[in-house]
Amino acid sequence: MAVKRMDNVGIAFADLDKAIAFFEVLGLDLVQRMMVEGEWAGRVTGLRDQQVEIAMMRTPDGHSQLELSRFLAPEIAQDNRTAPVNSLGYMRVMFAVDDLDGTLAQLGKLGATVVDEVVNYRDVYRLCYIRGPEGLLIGLAEELGA
Repeated sequence: MAVKRMDNVGIAFADLDKAIAFFEVLGLDLVQRMMVEGEWAGRVTGLRDQQVEIAMMRTPDGHSQLELSRFLAPEIAQDNRTAPVNSLGYMRVMFAVDDLDGTLAQLGKLGATVVDEVVNYRDVYRLCYIRGPEGLLIGLAEELGA
């Protein structure tokens, strides 16, 4: 038995509208927005009586999705959005982009900031980490010479 694919990565936000707008600028498409609630959902997550609004965002290649969530109930238990990259658990999501400088300019208009600096890795990639919506850590990489 083996994994067939990775279906999505889930990320929780306080402001779902801003998160959707950010990822749309990055090039992801909003596939579906809906409420997830009921006893079946609580049995999956262990949160019981949960009420969550989700937005499914698909990458341009159609292979990956982000599940953006806004929990209405129960209350948020912990806030890890601005944890440094060496924290245990979720580290970051990395996106390949075709124009790093242009992408940074567009995302900067939405408040994204580069964590430290854009670096050139062996003339293969230009890459950086940014803080996106609500401080979320995101990696961006532009392949050089492609």
